[in-house]
Amino acid sequence: MKIKYILSVIAIVAISKSSFAQYAQDAVRFSTFQTGSSSRIKAIGNAGTAIGGDVSSIGGNPAGLGFFTRSEYSVTPEYNGSTDNTTYLGQGAMATKNGVNFNNASLVFYNRVNTPRGVNKNKGWLSFNFGLGYNRTNDFNENIYYSGRNSSSSINDYYASLANSSGIASGTLPGFAYDHNLIDLYGSPATYQKNNVAGTSADQANSISRTGGQSEFNLALGANYSNKLYLGFSIGLTDLNYTSANNFYESGLASVLEGSPAVGVNRTYNSTYSQEQVTSGSGFNAKFGLMYKITEAVRFGALFTTPTYYSINDTYSEGLATSLSNGNTYQDGPVDYPLSYTMRTPLKVAGGLSFFLGKFGFLSGDAEYIDYSTTYINSNSDYSNSYDNNLIKQNYRATVNAHVGAEARITNNFSLRGGYGMQGSPLKQNGTNTNTISGGLGYRFEGGYYIDATYSHVDGTQLLTPYTLTSASPAASVNRNLNNVFVTIGFRY
Repeated sequence: MKIKYILSVIAIVAISKSSFAQYAQDAVRFSTFQTGSSSRIKAIGNAGTAIGGDVSSIGGNPAGLGFFTRSEYSVTPEYNGSTDNTTYLGQGAMATKNGVNFNNASLVFYNRVNTPRGVNKNKGWLSFNFGLGYNRTNDFNENIYYSGRNSSSSINDYYASLANSSGIASGTLPGFAYDHNLIDLYGSPATYQKNNVAGTSADQANSISRTGGQSEFNLALGANYSNKLYLGFSIGLTDLNYTSANNFYESGLASVLEGSPAVGVNRTYNSTYSQEQVTSGSGFNAKFGLMYKITEAVRFGALFTTPTYYSINDTYSEGLATSLSNGNTYQDGPVDYPLSYTMRTPLKVAGGLSFFLGKFGFLSGDAEYIDYSTTYINSNSDYSNSYDNNLIKQNYRATVNAHVGAEARITNNFSLRGGYGMQGSPLKQNGTNTNTISGGLGYRFEGGYYIDATYSHVDGTQLLTPYTLTSASPAASVNRNLNNVFVTIGFRY
């Protein structure tokens, strides 16, 4: 893969992130997954590091498995509604996408340690509990659309810059643009420039469709020592699938050479620059957790998550189609650029406190530290990873994610919950945080059955740059809103 060529392709990433080069932006995109959890923990803003006794401990802090005194299983389907509001060159637009996913499935096996008769059954190692769980940790599904009239630049400027840096070899994007009469040589010394007629504007539009997500299957163990200290360990097997289809449309007026001898004739052109990315991969990580009862009412939790080590297969393709008002049409591509590489995401460290108010409920809060600049990618093929890894170090930073939430027990069977989460932007400049507001309720039936329902609203802003120039590049402001509904159905036995 020709790395400098591909790195010039700018794509929009998931919520809370801005635009940047392909592999660098993918490395961070795939590093910002959320801890999988049940509807109950989602309702309290995912502030579950110091709670314990919930199936979310399997994918979260495995030490919380030590609080279980019965076995349990649950399933959690999810409804996801995405709305992207964009502003580009002063013009607004909106695109939506809705879907249903399987978010969580968990199974906990309670295993009490047998103690000899006469030995205090509240001292020493009391239980070793096992958990199996599937979690959907990231959702890439969204549609984005924006359009506007650009009087400052054209995507043909972008093709010309590529031609000046890498030439117009056959089978390349600048070669396509030259063959389509969108760029040509001008001046002395001759440089490639756009063929747009001076003083005219270009009408532009961009349509993006994304699908896919990330998931994690966890094998977890949690232990209880004297109902005071709880330790946990888990192994996570991860999976990712991501597809992005991007079509950038532009129409304008170009000066095209026609006749013999050739003279410049102004012709209307319509061009479509198409890009598609298909990425799949798998990986693994490990979690080490601790929880400690400072008092019966106060719990402390800590969690260390190793980097996730991914093996990824990626195929990027691009093509160009152009029609001119003189009747000429051109179609080139798509040209594929496959690459297999490995990626190491950042490690994570989290800590939290929870305060239990007797039978009335609890308050909980936690914080998670992540240094996105430590993300690292590598490949054994004809690809130099140093450019992308330097981009990651230059453009990304360490950040903190914070969560707070509460549960109020209205009756012995019925509970209300609410929470707030803040995900810090990984970008050093022009980044914005992502905010989550959530609320839910739960009901415990006689016989061990229960049902929890949660609504969450996620709001984040990002910038999308459709093409990059040495001067000011155009950018669309994208505000993404996610409205999710989770329902957990479970049974304790």
